[in-house]
Amino acid sequence: MAFAVSDELLGTFVPIAVYWLYSGLYVVLDVLGMDDYRLHPKGEEARNIVSKWTVVRGVLVQQAFQIAVSLLLFTVLGDDNGTVRKQPSALVIALQFIIAMFVMDTWQYFMHRYMHINKFLYKHVHSKHHTLVVPYAFGALYNHPLEGLILDTIGGALSFLISGMTPRTGIFFFSFATIKTVDDHCGLWLPGNILHVFFSNNSAYHDIHHQPYGNKYNFSQPFFVMWDKILGTYMPYTLQTRKEGGFEARPVKLNQAQQTKAD
Repeated sequence: MAFAVSDELLGTFVPIAVYWLYSGLYVVLDVLGMDDYRLHPKGEEARNIVSKWTVVRGVLVQQAFQIAVSLLLFTVLGDDNGTVRKQPSALVIALQFIIAMFVMDTWQYFMHRYMHINKFLYKHVHSKHHTLVVPYAFGALYNHPLEGLILDTIGGALSFLISGMTPRTGIFFFSFATIKTVDDHCGLWLPGNILHVFFSNNSAYHDIHHQPYGNKYNFSQPFFVMWDKILGTYMPYTLQTRKEGGFEARPVKLNQAQQTKAD
């Protein structure tokens, strides 16, 4: 008898595997030497308050919550007859992707921004993510479990439900969203990165938000920058080459006094 794995299980576990595989690729690149493409010199990682092993443990905890909520969702919405929903046309799937991206971006922008506005939530919840001043790939989902539940898990569930996608489509959508999130936190500006061609919300854009001068700007994640532009939290930047190698995402709005302090 052939062993069949449901689309619901694949949609739950494949994005997690993608997270570690894709972020692992960046770890390999780091070992090979990426100093010419870094957004921060390697020595600046000392600004991060937590160790990388602490980050790994924190991400695994969040993913455990994610698995539990996903399985609960599919149990509640699942078909008792075990029938698999028929896949719609490619055009409908593309539309579902766009809707899901819009829903996820909208949810994450307003929840993310509120966690910065509310001092209690920032201090006790969201500040955990900002202990990584110099982001790196596998730290993308290093959050307080409550933040992971609100931003990522609930945001993902809303995207899935509102778009009307099937569990099979969800496998690909959530894997893509995972790749995008990891890429935005990778801390590198790699030439030929195809994600930078289609999305202006990228590793440099999000790096601005992780800096002390930028934590009231660039809340949008993980796909577009529209809400930042519409609601006045968009901080444009220029990508400059460092003398010692690598790049720096330098905000256009940063005044001279702030820049001198940052340097």
